[in-house]
Amino acid sequence: MELLKNKVLQEGIVLGEQVLKVDSFLNHQVDPVLMMEIGKEFAARFAGERITKVLTIESSGIAPAVMTALQLGVPLIFARKRKSLTLRDDLLTEKVYSFTKQEESEVSVSKKFLSPGDRVLLIDDFLANGEAAFGLARIAEKAGAVVAGIGIVIEKAFQPGGRKLLEAGYRVESLAPVASLADGRVTFADKPEPQTNPV
Repeated sequence: MELLKNKVLQEGIVLGEQVLKVDSFLNHQVDPVLMMEIGKEFAARFAGERITKVLTIESSGIAPAVMTALQLGVPLIFARKRKSLTLRDDLLTEKVYSFTKQEESEVSVSKKFLSPGDRVLLIDDFLANGEAAFGLARIAEKAGAVVAGIGIVIEKAFQPGGRKLLEAGYRVESLAPVASLADGRVTFADKPEPQTNPV
């Protein structure tokens, strides 16, 4: 997705060989026009998967996920990191570790929003080690739903998350796979055609 890649090259800030800062358009300030184009791209890539729900984790995944859900015409669910007075009972909960924040969070989704028979598309802003995606997948599968695919805005392809998700049988689509952040520069990967989930 050239629009996204150009935005990363223009506004992304490399903070060492492991961290890419994109807070000017994705995970602090949000570029809504870019998010709409990301939503259209994910909707096109997963058009044949009969998606019934989009699932993400608050908060950085919400912008691309809501645009994807809008394009697919389905509800968006976001896993909550903090319990509230209104979100207490009948929860599907998983622990996920954030590489960027270097902390573990407990994320929860109300059981009433996911059902057996749902075909769920997971959306996240970044993929590094795959912890968030695996946590969301476990939540969906606990509900009896099928994970029909995983859409990632920016994948750090030099970390093992994408490979682990593919090996686990998930279809993964990354819009901007990054091969390297060495020497303060973003280098994109030439990725082969994604494997498809046999479900």
